[in-house]
Amino acid sequence: MSQNRITVSYLAEQISAALNGVQQVKDSLPGLVSMAPEEKKSLLHMGAKTEVFARQTLRALAQNPQIVPASLDLAGAQGDLAALDQLMPVYERLKALEVQLADTLAALRHDIMDVALDGYAQLKLQGAAHGLEDMRKELGATFAKTRHREPAPA
Repeated sequence: MSQNRITVSYLAEQISAALNGVQQVKDSLPGLVSMAPEEKKSLLHMGAKTEVFARQTLRALAQNPQIVPASLDLAGAQGDLAALDQLMPVYERLKALEVQLADTLAALRHDIMDVALDGYAQLKLQGAAHGLEDMRKELGATFAKTRHREPAPA
């Protein structure tokens, strides 16, 4: 028996407003970048522990400018840290929204598949009596397992 996890419906105006809101966020944050997966892999990681290290190091360097070589872009790093602090609340709220959207999509997909699988079972049980055997076979091909043939011994 199917279990409906979610029932929701949106007006076209609601979806349009949401998409406009997403675009407004994007437009409000010029300078956002996109990177290829290979590029992301090459980046240094700053987690919770290393963030403390980085902040303390930048603070120590700012307090002791006599040890900072001209080749070290301390001002740039301080600007990056300020931008990080500005963007994190936006990121956290968008990430929470992304989790809710993903959960909602998962629940919708579950409900759809649950009914589809129950319906397919009905086609298997009663389809032939109603001239639906070809349709059932066509739908069943979705889940047909392909056999991996071993090469014949030479």
